[in-house]
Amino acid sequence: MKPGIPVALAVAGALVVLGGIAVSAQNPAAATQANASPLPGMPPVTDPNDIYANDHAGKLADAVKGFPALVYVPNSRSDTVDVIDQKTFKIVGHFASGGREPQHVVPSWDMKKLWVINDLGDTATDIDPATGKRGKTIPVKDPYNMYYTPDGKYAIVVEEREKKLGFLDPATMKVVETLPVNCPGIDHMDFTSNGRYLIASCEFSAQVIKIDVAERKILGYLGFQKGGMPQDVKTSPDGKVFYVADMMANGIHLVEPNSFTKIGFIATGKGAHGLYVSRDSKVLYISNRGEGSVTVLDLATRKILTKWQIPGGGSPDMGGVSADGKQLWLAGRYDNEIYVFDTDNGKLLARIPVGKGPHGLCVYPQPGRYSLGHTGVFR
Repeated sequence: MKPGIPVALAVAGALVVLGGIAVSAQNPAAATQANASPLPGMPPVTDPNDIYANDHAGKLADAVKGFPALVYVPNSRSDTVDVIDQKTFKIVGHFASGGREPQHVVPSWDMKKLWVINDLGDTATDIDPATGKRGKTIPVKDPYNMYYTPDGKYAIVVEEREKKLGFLDPATMKVVETLPVNCPGIDHMDFTSNGRYLIASCEFSAQVIKIDVAERKILGYLGFQKGGMPQDVKTSPDGKVFYVADMMANGIHLVEPNSFTKIGFIATGKGAHGLYVSRDSKVLYISNRGEGSVTVLDLATRKILTKWQIPGGGSPDMGGVSADGKQLWLAGRYDNEIYVFDTDNGKLLARIPVGKGPHGLCVYPQPGRYSLGHTGVFR
């Protein structure tokens, strides 16, 4: 989310009108079969009960095994990237991002390259993760965020201000097709376990949207409470529920992906924002940006286990889990610092000063067979 946009507080409401479209908890047009065949070309799911099975600690792909353990921090207000050594917590690199307002650092589908996406600069700059060095900058329209289809066929550029998704050739980064969306503030997404569908958040209209990946077609919209601001989206390990952080509702919505209906809500803390699955697929870390905390949710029971408070407060936003699962790294969006938590006990291990407005940092390398983008969503 971009700062400085006023919104109303969330209130209850079963039916709301957003952008001239009435949406409710029931959305039959978006319903899809749970047993639909996998997206052609997607690497097969190895464990249907845990889509993150190949993202567990120790499962580094050959393509990334030689990469140094670094953290890449895009500083949105400084137009720079800071590079941090994961072991020493020291900044070991610093360079211009190649454009205005870098928002996220995104691993490519084959995990061999990182992209700094410069939202207001309409550019993307590549990083060689073997060296941590900046490469070339190329034109890319309105790249607030970027994902990859599970088959690796397209890079999906989330054009937030343009209200579009751009489907790009991942090799050339040239536009193949664009999909306009009728909701402002589209920004985060995740994919169903079979790769057939994606669900994305529209933060400025309190909606999520469901899209057929192969057809690049909108299937439906689902509205939350008026005034809500949905943020990050994450699929449960068994693929049966999508968690959607809502920074104005102060918690996470639970969405059943096949019927595309809301089935629950869990209060986590003020300004719920980023969602990260642990390396053993047992817990979900939720960053609560408005109160400087992280909520730890048991994914099997959907019960809150504990909450970690940042001493003196902070603004934890986007980040990622270390390859061994022992650390959670988060950007302090409004405090110009990075937080490093010990995932065993929630202890804050470090506060690292960086540039202005750090946002979607990327912890790299990470386990997995392929990347779905964002700051590191792997399968």
